[in-house]
Amino acid sequence: MRILIATDAWHPQVNGVVRTLTMMAESARNLGADIGFLTPQSFRTVALPSYRDLRVALPNPWQIAHLIEQARPDNIHIATEGPIGILVRRYCCRYGLPFTTSFHTRFPDYVAARVPVPESWVWAALRRFHARSGAVMAATSALAAELRERGFRNVVLWPRGVDADLFHPRKIDLGLPRPVFLSVGRVAVEKNLDAFLELDLPGSKVVVGDGPARLELERRYPEAVFLGARHGEALADAYAAADVFVFPSCTDTYGLVVLEALASGVPVAAFPVTGPRDVIGAAPVGMLDEDLRRACLSALTVSRDDCRAFALSHTWEACARAFIDNVMRVRAEHDAAAAPLRPRGPSLAA
Repeated sequence: MRILIATDAWHPQVNGVVRTLTMMAESARNLGADIGFLTPQSFRTVALPSYRDLRVALPNPWQIAHLIEQARPDNIHIATEGPIGILVRRYCCRYGLPFTTSFHTRFPDYVAARVPVPESWVWAALRRFHARSGAVMAATSALAAELRERGFRNVVLWPRGVDADLFHPRKIDLGLPRPVFLSVGRVAVEKNLDAFLELDLPGSKVVVGDGPARLELERRYPEAVFLGARHGEALADAYAAADVFVFPSCTDTYGLVVLEALASGVPVAAFPVTGPRDVIGAAPVGMLDEDLRRACLSALTVSRDDCRAFALSHTWEACARAFIDNVMRVRAEHDAAAAPLRPRGPSLAA
């Protein structure tokens, strides 16, 4: 079974979407699925004006059609709502081909943090984008319920996983006063890092990641330690060196970094919002509180062994299996409905 995933988010970007797609695809191949990607690497790109590290692809419909027909996929999944996703959706709709989509990013919240555009307009555009999808994949039950309430149809679950071999407890000393409160992720306005950095906490505050807000935050919070972007073992070491993982974002749909911290045996402190609330639930592995300082200090009492045990129940194999099941169901339903009809356009695997 060949599945083509169209995504506007791809390497060298470092974010939850890219990590999810990469790790899921690796596990899916072990389950017999051949995963291919249609990414910005095939097109000319331009940097976003307010975010120079992010580059947006500039595809045209003919390039998209050629790459899809060259890949000869059995199924198509559209992971993002950017230029690539829009044109792949257009191709599928034109030829009556089934496709699935996923909801990774709360664009209405991100846009509202930057420009004065009503959130209702962005939600309306997202509903239109996903309306023809056979399955809109959401990471958690809470997010799925919210999407349904906002008028999205065909919403299904697609849970996330964590690499527990890479992220695991180990003795790492950063040489900083303890306790170490760590935040990992894109250093941008929507991540709400001010809520963490302005807290009066004992020990040290450490930020791992890069982004357009880094220089300004370094200037405003000179007592914090900014380590920049880290990957692989270096990132895993940063997690393991922490006493508490602080997740101040109120806009993430999931927060893969939360699972990575828990796999490292590090308890989580966060606001009780979509993302950390849905990952942690009622498990005793973190503290969710409207008072983030209180959550941080309370998290110091959480068992690191409990954090590790919780994360071990979230595997990339389970994530891949759910993804494949969603895609296969949509394909089977389409084939069953189209069986009596004469094909209108090219077959996916023609």
